[in-house]
Amino acid sequence: MTGTPRRGWFRRLLSISTGRFGLAVILLVLLTAAVSLVWTLFDPQQVDIPGRWAPPGWPHLLGTDASGRDILSLLMAGARTTVLVAVGAGVIATVIGIALAALGALTTRWVRESVAVLVDVLIAFPVLLIAMMISSVWGGSLGVVIWSVGIGFGVNIARVTRPELRRVLHSDFVLAGRASGLTPLQNLGIHLLPNVAPVFIVQLSWAMAVAVLAEAGLSYLGFGAPITEPSWGLLLAELQSYITVHPLSVLWPGLAITVTVLGLNLLGDALREATDPTLARRDGAAREARTHVPEVVA
Repeated sequence: MTGTPRRGWFRRLLSISTGRFGLAVILLVLLTAAVSLVWTLFDPQQVDIPGRWAPPGWPHLLGTDASGRDILSLLMAGARTTVLVAVGAGVIATVIGIALAALGALTTRWVRESVAVLVDVLIAFPVLLIAMMISSVWGGSLGVVIWSVGIGFGVNIARVTRPELRRVLHSDFVLAGRASGLTPLQNLGIHLLPNVAPVFIVQLSWAMAVAVLAEAGLSYLGFGAPITEPSWGLLLAELQSYITVHPLSVLWPGLAITVTVLGLNLLGDALREATDPTLARRDGAAREARTHVPEVVA
């Protein structure tokens, strides 16, 4: 059996600069979303016409918008929507991706070929197009964004993970597990998934990043979050009309979306490096070689 040791992967993650940055960004977004559940500087939907377009300062640290709403409070409340969409789409993409990949790798030939054809058909539809099609029937909502991104990237995960599962399926440790009496599901959980985790993690982080972008884009186009729901995309759509007059106000939601997506992508890449069994064995061999060098020289 090959795999990354359970202890040490987090230490390797923290040793990667992009991993530290991505982890810090995601923790900041999660903390902001959690705090906004119980406290924000101002009511995000409170209209204050006399205080409209206040510059950054005290008490409005990032200024106010055309309705006098506090931009920082809107960003804090919008973080809840971002986390909900990213996590929801990630969970759906994980379930669909692993299910399709397992069916396409561990079943009989006719099932594998049918799953491959289904994946090829579904992957031809872009995620945003799927979301807009669903929105046109059921109306725009966060649920539409979550399900459309989850389904779209679940198919992507299945397409990338299935060949990796097929490759690992013929490894000696998998054959040994099968000979010892492990069922296909036990082999999948113990041997197969840990060894395809690096590829899966990259795809999942990409799916969550695209979910954030999709929510922002669809909300911007009117297909995403309802107008009563705080959203970075809705805020960006409302402020972009004033970009020539108040350009600084547009910076904040755009920066929040950009940094969050960048953090997810960088964290996914760093997690791939930290959980890759091949890299872990290579690092271990390098450390062992360095340890024995003085003895050889002596």
